[in-house]
Amino acid sequence: MTPRVHLREITDDNVAEVRRVRVRRRQRMFVDSVSESLAEAAATPQAAPWYRAVYADDVPVGFVMLSWNARPAPGVLGPYYLWRLLVDRRHQRRGYGGAALRLVVDLVRADGAAELLTSYQPGVGEPLPFYERFGFAPTGEVDDGEVVLRLDLRR
Repeated sequence: MTPRVHLREITDDNVAEVRRVRVRRRQRMFVDSVSESLAEAAATPQAAPWYRAVYADDVPVGFVMLSWNARPAPGVLGPYYLWRLLVDRRHQRRGYGGAALRLVVDLVRADGAAELLTSYQPGVGEPLPFYERFGFAPTGEVDDGEVVLRLDLRR
């Protein structure tokens, strides 16, 4: 039986266990940790950070963070920008990342967004193939060394 994947608010009750979500060592060049992400969210309120833990049943298996309907400005992509998507090293290759991304896309589309942006750091093992499977395509832009991708939500 496949565990039910859902997004859960991060609270005082679960923040410690969510901070223990870790990617593989070779993936650290591509994505910041949960702790680093939460600190960045707190330091960048103008980016309208929205974040959730990814749970499979009652086990935290990942983390997502977006700019939610933010006004684009220097250092802020948007209005909807997927900053982080990570799945714990012990739970990878089980479909949790894809399930989490589908949930995020559904939520952003339901909010009336026409597109969802994300970006990635190029390199061996980069996440581009993962995002391409969902329909993301390069915009031709590079932001702080990262290739910007766009998903058209009107389709």
